[in-house]
Amino acid sequence: MNRLVPEFLPFRGIRYALREAEPPADVGAVAAPPYDVIDDDDRAALESADPRNSVRLILPRDGENGRDRYPVAADCLEQWRHDGELAVDDPPRFYLYEMLFADENGRFRRTHGVVGALGLPSPGTSPADAGVLPHERTMKTATSDRLSLLRATRANLDPIWVLSLTEGLSKLLVPHGRPLIAYCEDRDGVTHRLFPLIEPDGVAAVSESVAASPVVLADGHHRFETACAYRDERLAAGIDDPGAGRIMAFAVELADDELSVRPIHRLLHGLAGEDVRDALAGPFDVVDSGPNTPDGIVSLRRRMRDEGALGLVDRSGLALLRPVAAVVDEPEVLRDIDSIRFDAHLRPALAGATVTFRSDDAAVAALVEKGAADAAVLLRPVSVAQIRAAAFARVRMPEKTTFFSPKPRTGMVFRTLDE
Repeated sequence: MNRLVPEFLPFRGIRYALREAEPPADVGAVAAPPYDVIDDDDRAALESADPRNSVRLILPRDGENGRDRYPVAADCLEQWRHDGELAVDDPPRFYLYEMLFADENGRFRRTHGVVGALGLPSPGTSPADAGVLPHERTMKTATSDRLSLLRATRANLDPIWVLSLTEGLSKLLVPHGRPLIAYCEDRDGVTHRLFPLIEPDGVAAVSESVAASPVVLADGHHRFETACAYRDERLAAGIDDPGAGRIMAFAVELADDELSVRPIHRLLHGLAGEDVRDALAGPFDVVDSGPNTPDGIVSLRRRMRDEGALGLVDRSGLALLRPVAAVVDEPEVLRDIDSIRFDAHLRPALAGATVTFRSDDAAVAALVEKGAADAAVLLRPVSVAQIRAAAFARVRMPEKTTFFSPKPRTGMVFRTLDE
C-alpha cells in the first residue's frame, strides 16, 4: 500500500573511529563538503588533508592501470572498515545533527535536525505518494555517475536534506548525553556536531513526528532519483533488497529559526554588444544604482529587499529592477518569487543569453567586473513562508531557486544498504 506520509527509521551508521581526546577528537580532516560544490582545487586540498578524507568516496579517482573509479571507492570503503578506520554503530539509532554559524548579517544561528533512513516511494509512483514533495524543478543532468557509485559502494555517503511540515519536530531533537562528534569546523567557520538518539521512546517520537506530515525535498533531488532508479533495477532483477528502499536523509523542521535560505543568482553570457538595460526596460523600471563596488552591492541588496525588486550587474555598474509587468502564467503562490520573474520576463527579453548559477552575490559581481560574465541578475531569497505555501499547493519553484546554507558535511555518518 502506498504511504501518503514519509517512513523515517533509525539505522546503524558507519562512522570514523575516533579516539577519545581532550579536547574532543575532530573529524575536520576527514570530512568534506557535498560532492556537487567541490571544484578541482578543493578536491586536491581535501585529498591532501588526510588519506582517509571522505572525498575519496564521493569523488573517487580512477585507480592504477586504468581501474574504474567506482570500484576504487568501494574498495576504499571496505578497506577502511577492515582496518578499523570506520566502525558500525549498534544498536540502530537516529543522529541529531546541528550546525552553528553566523549568517550573512553576522547573526548567530543554529540549524538542527535528525539524520535517519527515509522510505522511497513505491515503484511506478511519484515521490508525493511516499510523502516526499520536491520543491524545485530539476535541471536535466546525467545521473549515471551517482548511480554507478551507489551500485559499487552500496552506501549512502551523504544525506539528502528534507524539510518536515510537522510543527514541533525541533523540540524533540534534544541531545541526552555526550556527542559522537563534538566539533567539526568547516572553512566557512560553521561548527558541525553529531549526537546519538538511541532511547526507544525518543526514537519512536521522532519517527512518528516526521511521519505525521509530508516532507519537502530541499537538497538532493538527483540523489533521491538515483536511489529510486537503483531500487527499481534491483527489483527488476528479482532481488529483494530492503536496504535499497530507503535513503539517508537529514530532516529539519520547516521553520524560520531553523533555516538560512539564500538566493541563487543568474549569470548571463553570450550577450555580445546587447544593451541589457534597454532590453529590460519593458517589464522592469530600471533604476541606476551606481558603480559595481562591494559597498554598492550591499546597498543594492538592501534596496532590493525594501522595494521588492531584483538587481542587475552589468558593464555600466549596478541597477535596481523594479517589476512593472505581472506574472500571470504561474500558480498564484509562485508569482512573487524572483526566479519566476526571471523566467517569465528576463529570459524572453534576453533570449540569446546562456545562464549559469551562483549563490554568492559578491562573487557574481566580481565575475561581471572582470568580464567572465556579460551581466548578472541578483535575486532575493525565498522565504520559509513561500516554501511552505508552495509545498501545500503541491507546486514546484524553478530550478536553482533556493540555496540552503550551511550544508551538512560528508563524513559525519554513512549508511550501508547492507545493514
